Amino acid sequence: TKGGYHGASPEAVAKAIDASRARLGRDVLDLYYLHRPDPRVQFEKSLAPIIAARDAGKVKHVGISNVSLTQLKSARMLTPIAAVQNEYNLDHPDDEGVIDYCEEHGIAFVPFFPLRGSKRAEPIANKLGVTRHQVVLAAMLDRSPAIVPIPGTRSIAHLEQNLAAEAALSSPSTPLALADRE
Repeated sequence: TKGGYHGASPEAVAKAIDASRARLGRDVLDLYYLHRPDPRVQFEKSLAPIIAARDAGKVKHVGISNVSLTQLKSARMLTPIAAVQNEYNLDHPDDEGVIDYCEEHGIAFVPFFPLRGSKRAEPIANKLGVTRHQVVLAAMLDRSPAIVPIPGTRSIAHLEQNLAAEAALSSPSTPLALADRE
């Protein structure tokens, strides 16, 4: 779960952590993200209540979202970071440095909106005989072992299609290799 949607003052983040625990009926949250840095609040101050909640046993792991590489490095100086959740897809491929850093340091990179821009994957999907969403997911999985995409899934059939994306990686012509030739 996340906090800091509408401002990330230390008070707002601390309140959001307790509200999430109550809403989810959990004493301990497995992973808690700072939703986004607040330009009005020093980044480290926004993280402080999450670190305090972790130290108090209310949160197991700290995550950050919508951050730059500089902010990720700054956060890691304060506390271990378990996950980074940034937008990353064919229309928004701007976090290559963040992904590489996450991979190097054993941090999960959880792209949100991973299927945006998937129409550009249509020619590759046609060559492979799979869906364009499978191509995009397979390409992300092929990009880095740190990437854990979170595509929306509304049915068992859709879940099965998403899971089948990994099978495209077993092909000698991975989606990324084909994309590089397009």
